[in-house]
Amino acid sequence: MASTPAGNQRTRVHVVSDVHGNARDLARAGEGADALICLGDLVLFLDYADHSRGIFPDLFGVENADRIVELRTARRFEEAREFGRRLWAGIGMDRAAAIEKAVRKQYAELFAAFPTPTYATYGNVDIPPLWPEYATDGITVLDGERAEIGGWTFGFVGGGLRTPMRTPYEISDEEYAAKIEAVGEVDVLCTHIPPEVPELVYDTVARRFERGSRALLDAIRRTRPRYALFGHVHQPLVRRMRIGVTECVNVGHFAGTGRPWVLEW
Repeated sequence: MASTPAGNQRTRVHVVSDVHGNARDLARAGEGADALICLGDLVLFLDYADHSRGIFPDLFGVENADRIVELRTARRFEEAREFGRRLWAGIGMDRAAAIEKAVRKQYAELFAAFPTPTYATYGNVDIPPLWPEYATDGITVLDGERAEIGGWTFGFVGGGLRTPMRTPYEISDEEYAAKIEAVGEVDVLCTHIPPEVPELVYDTVARRFERGSRALLDAIRRTRPRYALFGHVHQPLVRRMRIGVTECVNVGHFAGTGRPWVLEW
């Protein structure tokens, strides 16, 4: 990575989100930048574009992965959960232990790929209690907190709101709003999920509205950051739009593109 800027030297930051197991490209994501920002979702549980990839097909095979994707895409979530329960019962493994073991394997590879410095927050599929074991020197984990990079203040809020998918790091609207409030006024507001704007939360491939945050939208209107950066929606209807003076940007589905979004000032 580039050296830390001083004086009037320009700053370049690379931003990624929804890494979902792409350690190969993550290892190159900081090249030419003064810092890397990661907006979460490191874990790959199931690749909806390639059902052979992820923890689920590793445990249960591609045919079962095809079936659970079919059920979830049709929003038949209770059937999907019952199907999953039958699969876990059939292999006789403790579900929590098996998933944690697989996640740890992915985290070991992904955290080793992070450049220095990296500033990271959690996605909705991440498991925050495990991160301290892998976040070595040079990797700063923030959630409801701020950091200064190149003279600008960045605020970080991780996780997602509760959904029928029941992913690991979903929290209540009230808890999420409290973290947004704790961050306060910043130059760049970094979150995993987008603000609650239809064009930003609609996934054109999944054909559904993902959950965005009304508290985040209100904070953008109230505190007027220069940028609001987020991911979560892999194929959004709109990737970029302005809310007042704030440029709102979906930084992209890094697992699919392998390319960071670039911010310079």
